[in-house]
This record gives sequence, C-alpha cells and structure tokens, in this order.
Amino acid sequence: MDVNIYLPRQYYEKTQSKAIPTIFYLSGLTCTPNNASEKGFWQFQADKYGFCIVFPDTSPRGEGVPTDPENSWDFGIGAGFYVNATKQPFNKNYNMYQYVHFELPNELNTYFNKETVEIDFLDNVSIAGHSMGGFGALSGYMKNLSKYKSCSAFSPIVNPMNVPWGQKAFNGYLGDNKSEWKEYDPCELVKTVKNTENKTILIHVGTSDPFLEKQLKPTSLLEASKGTTWEDHINLKFAEGFDHSYFFISTFVPEHAEFHAKHLGLI
Repeated sequence: MDVNIYLPRQYYEKTQSKAIPTIFYLSGLTCTPNNASEKGFWQFQADKYGFCIVFPDTSPRGEGVPTDPENSWDFGIGAGFYVNATKQPFNKNYNMYQYVHFELPNELNTYFNKETVEIDFLDNVSIAGHSMGGFGALSGYMKNLSKYKSCSAFSPIVNPMNVPWGQKAFNGYLGDNKSEWKEYDPCELVKTVKNTENKTILIHVGTSDPFLEKQLKPTSLLEASKGTTWEDHINLKFAEGFDHSYFFISTFVPEHAEFHAKHLGLI
C-alpha cells in the first residue's frame, strides 16, 4: 500500500504557532493515492490555509491479497470500500476502516512527531472523499463524530445498501447480514448518530454524473435525515453540467478547502 502526504509551506517556514491540522482525503474506485494528488489540486489550498493533506490508498495490495474472482474493477484491490471485512477470505487484509481512522493516523503521528508535535494527525483533523471515498468519509465521520472537525464529499455513494456498487461490496466484505451493512451506511447512521454539536456536512454532485441515479442517489441522504438531528445540516449542492471526473472535483476543491479550514481553526 502507498500513502501520499502533502506538507504545506507553513511546515517548513515554521510560521504557525500551533500544530498543523490535517485533512484525510479518501479516493474512489480503482484509484491510488496518486489520482487525487495529481489531479485534485489540493496542494495550493494546503499552502493557502496551512493544513496537511493525507491521501491513503483505496485497498490493501501485494502478493497474496485476495481480489474479485471475476477480476472486475468495482471490488477487491483498488476497491476496499473503507469497511472492516468480516467475510473470508477478505477479513484478513481488508480492514480499511481500521486502517484509515486509527492505524494510519497513529503511524503518521509516530513518524512525524518524534520530538514535538508539529503536525496534528489525531485531534484537529477533518475528512473528505470522492465517490467510494465520499461514502468512506461520510460513514467514518458519523461513526467517529468526536474525532473529526468537519466532513465533505464529492459524488458520494450515500446509500450503499440500496445501490449495486454498495450491495456487491457489502455482500463481498461483510456477508449477507444486513445489520452489519447498516453499521456503515450513511443513510442508516444519520438516524442513530446524534449531531449534538450541529455540525454541517458539505456535498457536491454533478448533474451530468453518469452514476447519479443508479449508484449515488444523493437526495436519499436528505430524505433519511428528515426528523433527525442531521436535518438541515447536510448542505447538498448540485453542480450544473459537471460529471464524475477530477475536472469536477478540482473545480470545487477550493470551496471544500475553505469549509474545512474554518472548522480547523485556520480562518
């Protein structure tokens, strides 16, 4: 597995009096850490506001790591779906939820902060993601609400229990026990996780996204939030004419970066 990390200019110039906060960005199906690093244009925003950004991998990799027996692109290597697998043979390697939210931040904290805490990977942190990674960001955020300052997503899979991508992944990694599926589905989590601090989630989706109706169904999250503590705290924005690509993502990264910077205490 790879991980890409961008350290802002403030890290080298030592211009911030407190530890530099971090945004974890979760990529989508088939991606590596390079996709968002090369095409998301987060780096300029990191330098502008003074945050570190971490791009984790999308699945375990290497010899002996199981993948889709049909060798398709939407399951297995490159498609870990940010859950802890409980179904064999994937349960040994595919623990992406544990990796992203706990193992990786602790490893980075140990590696970078040997003497003094210069980068905050553990406390003053936010999370964002795209597509499968948008699902991972929403799910991980709601399951760890006290851990993250803010959450945003581009084209997220908001209701994986009821769309083909999610059903394939959940059945493959978790088995047919739907109660396990509910533990990760954002449309189920909004009903059980109490938003006591009135936190807001920012979401952008392109109106010309080819996956909009069949796989993403973003309005399902608004419907699920009605009557809950999340109602009126999910800011879903439709971008006219945009698709699922990084042209879309890079266009709205500045808005997401500003959103996170405010919650991280940078502006």
